[in-house]
Amino acid sequence: MASTHSRTTILGFLAAVLALMLFVWIAVTVLRGRGAAFDGAVRNAVHAWASPRLTWVMRGVSQLGEAPFLIGAGLLVVWRLAASGRKRAAVLLAGTVLGSEALTQILKLVFHRPRPEAFFGLPNPEMYSFPSGHAITSCCFWGVLAAILAARSRSLWVKAGLWTLASVLAALVGFSRVYLGVHYPTDVLAGYALAVVWVAVVRARYAVWLRR
Repeated sequence: MASTHSRTTILGFLAAVLALMLFVWIAVTVLRGRGAAFDGAVRNAVHAWASPRLTWVMRGVSQLGEAPFLIGAGLLVVWRLAASGRKRAAVLLAGTVLGSEALTQILKLVFHRPRPEAFFGLPNPEMYSFPSGHAITSCCFWGVLAAILAARSRSLWVKAGLWTLASVLAALVGFSRVYLGVHYPTDVLAGYALAVVWVAVVRARYAVWLRR
């Protein structure tokens, strides 16, 4: 059991280091203006798939990363966890998501990257573009929720299903932002990388709390 925990800790640390390296590389690329070709190519390729039905679906998917949905769903989940006696898990989820949102807003002000021109006549969000807040917060919310639910299950199939569902939801939210044109692909990739780093930091702090 201890060896399994040690392996998990080591893998988590390595994933966080690699994610941090990826975020730094993307951030430097963006600051130097060298990602325009990649962003343009991906945006054009994704936009080529556009259709009225897919646009309607993507606008709905994008709502899964919006503050009103995450706040509502988060409050409901936190209340249910606390009511069932899992107060530490409730604090973990709330702290991770709120912290990711605060970190996102700070970094947006640091990088102050202008938004790309949105597709389909949609209005451009007022806040800066880098990194994608939808990518970070949705990844943190669904990922930590999957971890909390999977911790109480002994079935590998259930665990795999929860992690798969969380990954698909986070990936779809990020894709929807690129499809709608309100984010550059590098914004979304940086958001995912930062989410991995932030979850690793929170997890380490949570482990210290549990030992105390």
